[in-house]
Amino acid sequence: MKKIIIFIIMIFLFPLNTLAISVPSNNAILMDEDSKRILYSKNISEKHLIASTTKIMTAVLAIESGKLDNIITINDSVLKSHGSGIYVSVGEKISLRNLVYGLLLRSGNDAALAIEDYLGGHEKFITLMNKKAKEIGMTNTIFNNSSGLDDDETGNYSTCYDMALLMKYANNLYDFRIIDSTKKIVVKTDIKTYSWTNKNKLLFTYKYANGGKTGYTIKSKRTLVTSATKKNMNLIVVTFNDKNDFDTHKKLYEYGFSNYKNYLIINKDKIKIKSKKYKNKLYVKNNYYYPMTNNERDNININVIEYKNIKSDNNEVGYIEVFYKNKSVHKEPIYVKTK
Repeated sequence: MKKIIIFIIMIFLFPLNTLAISVPSNNAILMDEDSKRILYSKNISEKHLIASTTKIMTAVLAIESGKLDNIITINDSVLKSHGSGIYVSVGEKISLRNLVYGLLLRSGNDAALAIEDYLGGHEKFITLMNKKAKEIGMTNTIFNNSSGLDDDETGNYSTCYDMALLMKYANNLYDFRIIDSTKKIVVKTDIKTYSWTNKNKLLFTYKYANGGKTGYTIKSKRTLVTSATKKNMNLIVVTFNDKNDFDTHKKLYEYGFSNYKNYLIINKDKIKIKSKKYKNKLYVKNNYYYPMTNNERDNININVIEYKNIKSDNNEVGYIEVFYKNKSVHKEPIYVKTK
């Protein structure tokens, strides 16, 4: 492979100076959703019971099943449920989509049991949960049930980092974003009418919040995963064991939005890539942003690699590699125009 010359126009805004911050959570992370850059961390690799934040994964599998609009007849599997619920009845008919609403908005443990039963039963569903966790990169996570209950000594364990990865993945699913951001909904089945209000108080108290999931058991204490968007920044916060977790999430979001800005590193419309072999026919398909404070901008470096031979059938001929403090943070494919 050989290097080629690149000229990139970078757009810089000027954020506020970074301020020190501390939070009362035992474990906490503030992550930029798009780049996965960690903007704040506290014991983010420590395993912890995650309670009902588990239901983010349950919702992901339900959505990815492709069966959201199928009608389910509730069977007696829901009779095993206890704790928070939506209180569906045996024999009641309800769509999988509405079960996911009840799962995310009201943290229905009965909804979780009905979903896992419909999608293959307990053992198969738990296998799917752990398989998906590995695909996402959740290397320190183990799922034993679909609800997050831990009274039988087989609760679900994860880390703040892993749960941030899960929320990032979930937010890329259109149906998840729509359901998870819903504040209130009325759902009608063949025998009942439900009115559900989202337990995620941040949706009502913080204007930039756009989703998340609450959790609590006596063993896990409070767990909370949320996301928020302001301008072109998408952030995720995860906290474990924090009595004032909603306030902590607001504090971390304000810290992130005040001190970091998304800098345009690769501008697909203005980039110029020179190559003797391909002349002016090279281009990239996407912009790339990276969150930084004003005084971090000089830490970005860029290498451009051109393959000696085209290695794919999609006209990819190389890549731009972005480094922050000499650590690779992104690779953007380079393509050649065929016409």
